Amino acid sequence: MSPPPGWYPDPHAPHLERWWDGAAWTEHRRGPEASAPPLPVAPPGAPGRARAVALTVAGAVLVAAITTGAILLRGDDEPDTPADPAPTTYFTAAPTTSAPPSPTAEDSTDPSVVVDQLSGITFPLPEGWVRPEHLTDNTVVMTTDGIYDCPGDYGLCRRGLVSSRTVASDGETPEELALADIAEAADTAYDRNTIGQRPFGGVESHRQVAAGPVAVAGRAGYFVRWRVTTAKGPGGYVQSLAFPAGVGVESPVVVRFVFDAGDEGPPLTDMDLITDGIRPVGDADTGGGVGSGVGPSD
Repeated sequence: MSPPPGWYPDPHAPHLERWWDGAAWTEHRRGPEASAPPLPVAPPGAPGRARAVALTVAGAVLVAAITTGAILLRGDDEPDTPADPAPTTYFTAAPTTSAPPSPTAEDSTDPSVVVDQLSGITFPLPEGWVRPEHLTDNTVVMTTDGIYDCPGDYGLCRRGLVSSRTVASDGETPEELALADIAEAADTAYDRNTIGQRPFGGVESHRQVAAGPVAVAGRAGYFVRWRVTTAKGPGGYVQSLAFPAGVGVESPVVVRFVFDAGDEGPPLTDMDLITDGIRPVGDADTGGGVGSGVGPSD
């Protein structure tokens, strides 16, 4: 008697199973791990409706086996072909486009004012001046608009800049602080920069052109101004302005002005305009500046 229909080891490929239809081998093969119930066979003499049901069930099982990949419709010499993998979706975080604000020159709601929160003061922004951009020195609060090729060593220079910072003090007066700062201000601006270059060929000489007491934001300050001559280019003017701060422990503030000389440099009157417009943060009505009365510190 022939074996009943079912899956049996393939005599030509023992690693597979092959469907025996009860009379002969078919071309349907599967891996041994797949399993399916044997196809029902209607007994001889069964009524026509019962035979039709049996055939329907057998067809459904066969279709299920085909759709799950259990039945391999290929010849003995065909290699296994894995199913196409499901597509993979990659998610990339959006790049950060906003840079952290400068710690000393934060934006103000008033476009004509620059705020130095660390020193607790604000500066007026004269025409032709802008907030600093692309500078490594975070003490700079404003620069002139535009850049040019430095006349000395390779690099880009600005016609003017203003910086502000608080300094440690052992009780020095604003005059002492300003006089101690001016030489460093001149060297930093016109002699040798932080990476050893000389954008103006170095400082050849300097002379003091102005100095004296000045009221800044209602407090007694002092300024010193030098005219600096450089080996290359027109040279420039530097000014150191020192005065007591109005915040925290009231550490002194030193403001440096660097203006190129010549027709292309900013007007020296901008130094007085900026100094006169310095105010404590949140107090725009406090007076001060060049020519104002000077009184004792509060």
